[in-house]
Amino acid sequence: MHRFTRLFLIVLLIASVSEISLSNDQALAEPATEITVSAAISLKDVLDEIAQLYRAENPDTKIQFNLGASGSLQLQIEQGAPVDVFISAAPKQMDALESENLLVAGTRKNLLENELVLIVPKGKTGITSFTDLTRPEVKLIAVGEPNAVPAGKYAQEILSHFGIYDQLKRKFVEAQNVRQVLTIVETGNADAGIVYRTDAMTSDKVAVASTAPEDSHSPVIYPVAVIRSSKNVAAARDFVHFLLGPKSRAVFQKYGFISANP
Repeated sequence: MHRFTRLFLIVLLIASVSEISLSNDQALAEPATEITVSAAISLKDVLDEIAQLYRAENPDTKIQFNLGASGSLQLQIEQGAPVDVFISAAPKQMDALESENLLVAGTRKNLLENELVLIVPKGKTGITSFTDLTRPEVKLIAVGEPNAVPAGKYAQEILSHFGIYDQLKRKFVEAQNVRQVLTIVETGNADAGIVYRTDAMTSDKVAVASTAPEDSHSPVIYPVAVIRSSKNVAAARDFVHFLLGPKSRAVFQKYGFISANP
């Protein structure tokens, strides 16, 4: 009987040690903190690289990206989506969230600037300026949907600047985000499109036909801020600080972005 009791206690002890060991292994394997960053999809490639740098210095923090059109991301935040950091491709979306008191006070900064360019499929000739879009052989023009996609709103401003917006409306193929605009032109499903210069740089299937003059559109500014409903405000603040730091700025520059004055 005593032998059975001792055996039972040994088995119980081994099970307890195994459970403790398993719990420790899980704690080591799983990051202590996870933050969700909702960001304009034009930032996809650069943010992937920056996240690797951040994780190397902060192994206990996992960055989860939610990428899309800034207007759609704004709407998600307004509807209560669990977001810690927001980076939009225009001030308009951040202004709306700030007016609704959805940002952590003092965390909003101007992160980046960008340029707008007219792109065409690689090898296509005959389009060298925005006004060339009025030519009859140009049948389809890819642009972002202006109410949700900042690049689409900028495109509207550019074409209005040249006095050709209303004339071109019937040629528009509207996309849900700027990367869709790029894809439409890459695949030859449009004769031209308007994207950020940084998007054009990611593709060897398109060529830049023209750069939009600075005075033809609102400044392309990407603001960043911590969302008020964040469950990890300290970690979110730290990531924003990292985005504004020299290591991130070097990566942004590598991908063609221009650092803004925060």
